[in-house]
Amino acid sequence: MIYETKGTCAKEIRLEVDHGVIRSVEFVLGCPGFTQALSRLLIGMHVEDAIARLQGIQCLDKGTSCPDQLALALAQELEQANGEKSITRSCPG
Repeated sequence: MIYETKGTCAKEIRLEVDHGVIRSVEFVLGCPGFTQALSRLLIGMHVEDAIARLQGIQCLDKGTSCPDQLALALAQELEQANGEKSITRSCPG
């Protein structure tokens, strides 16, 4: 998934999630040291746990942050995955 961020130095976040577990995170732009460290710490973490830890973190007076935007991206990914499961379960057969 590619998520376009809003209100942060990073312009987009590229995510790979497999069965609810984060496999890769890449920030495009943003603070390289911070975003690389954050990405490495999240590998192997469950999406729900990452959302709970990152959601609402603020950067200066921006009203959001790279971690907060990542939480939004992960929530969107989770919602899409749950939607696909619902569609699969509702199919006859």
